[in-house]
Amino acid sequence: MGQAGAYGGLERVPTGIAGLDAILGGGLFRGGVYIVQGTPGSGKTIFGNQACYTHAGARAGASPEHRALYVTLLAESHSRMLGHIAPLGFFDPALIPDRIAYLSAFRTLQDEGLAGLLTLLRRETARREASLVVLDGLVAAEETASSTLAFKTFIHELQTQAAATGATVLLLTSASAGADRVAAEHTMVDGLIALSSRLVGRRAERELEVCKFRGSGFLRGRHAVRITDGGIRVFPRIEASLRVPSRRDHVEGAALTTGLPALDAMLGGGLPHHSTTLVGGPAGIGKTTLGLQFLGADPEAPGLFCGFYESEAAILAKARALRLPVAGLIEEGRVAVTWQPATEGLIDEVCTDLLEAIRNRGVRRVFIDGLDAMCRIAGDQDRILRIFAALTAELRALGATAMYTRETDLRGTFIDAPSGGSSLRQTSSVAENVVLMRSCSLRSGVHRLIAVAKARDARIDPNLRVFDIRPGGLAIDDGPDRAEAILADRDRMRSGGE
Repeated sequence: MGQAGAYGGLERVPTGIAGLDAILGGGLFRGGVYIVQGTPGSGKTIFGNQACYTHAGARAGASPEHRALYVTLLAESHSRMLGHIAPLGFFDPALIPDRIAYLSAFRTLQDEGLAGLLTLLRRETARREASLVVLDGLVAAEETASSTLAFKTFIHELQTQAAATGATVLLLTSASAGADRVAAEHTMVDGLIALSSRLVGRRAERELEVCKFRGSGFLRGRHAVRITDGGIRVFPRIEASLRVPSRRDHVEGAALTTGLPALDAMLGGGLPHHSTTLVGGPAGIGKTTLGLQFLGADPEAPGLFCGFYESEAAILAKARALRLPVAGLIEEGRVAVTWQPATEGLIDEVCTDLLEAIRNRGVRRVFIDGLDAMCRIAGDQDRILRIFAALTAELRALGATAMYTRETDLRGTFIDAPSGGSSLRQTSSVAENVVLMRSCSLRSGVHRLIAVAKARDARIDPNLRVFDIRPGGLAIDDGPDRAEAILADRDRMRSGGE
């Protein structure tokens, strides 16, 4: 299961924690000693067990020679621990005790001190041929030490044992909330991984930070964590993991139709190849309908609808009610629909799952209905522009042409730009093409208007045009005459003229 690293030929040992190996550049190093530190309830015990079961589990494709030893000091009983992790997807009771062994060493620590604990670890690691050792409760060993020097000597001896046996060692220890003390053991081990939880408003978010990692580059900063039915899942910060797109993008190619010939003409011939389009407009103006027509414009191009406001069933019902071709593509599975309720979520998880779906399905057309919802989910507003810059660059690298929607007021002014401002310049920095939709009231009627504000490398028609929503979708006027007449009539009424 290990793999050679890029530094001195050191062998990598995957952690089994989804997303963490990407942060570490491939996993831990064989024979290294690592501290996993966190406040109570942050997920340390799940972390240690998940690493063991992935390391030794046949389902994960582990080598038959891979075995794990989980040693507890002052911790919950093994029966309670196993009862708590049994519902998680990585748990496999068939691995106990041959491939994964549990051992309590608290009595040894109490009676024989750190020297006795070292002897026990050395003996049991060799006897069980363990290639991964987890010591849960390092704080108990520290409190037993007669001095700081004695504890540092214990850590040093652990490193010597790990190097001699080739076993990778994880030391699980608690940390006080907000603690910033640099402990002696932190300076000696090969790596330090910190688990934490913080409040964002009334919402609690788990985070992981790699504070130290010898022998390799890694993604710095705090990364979002979620404990799921399958175990711990880490979501590397999108702007860090995608600071450089995964592959070289190709912007050359024929323009793509939006599914509306009149809008294609306004864009100078259609959407530029592998570009990103921002569609702005007030609620109910027809942005989602435009996106559905875009997804259904090419039956041969796999599509993805990523929504935040309406469920999959609601989107399919809308497409059927308007008799849009995309309804059949959704039913056939050519266009996938995902729904992330805007009530709560993690922006890095949303982006990770979105990109994974695009890669797995070979998606060529992406419609994201709700840039505003993504901004709210992000929490940290300072990250938003960097997140969207990285996301759009990766979409282009994957060969996908994307369309976003964003709310405006009735006049077409963006209410809440990603950077915190309200200008079109700030908002459009995340898109190469911008289409604006607005409404205009005249006497007892409300008219819908559409215009193209910009398009990449194209000569656009910036004039407003009237459009209606009918069976079949948006029907846009071929020219601006009706829009000009409506606006002129409205201006005369405002000025008091006849």
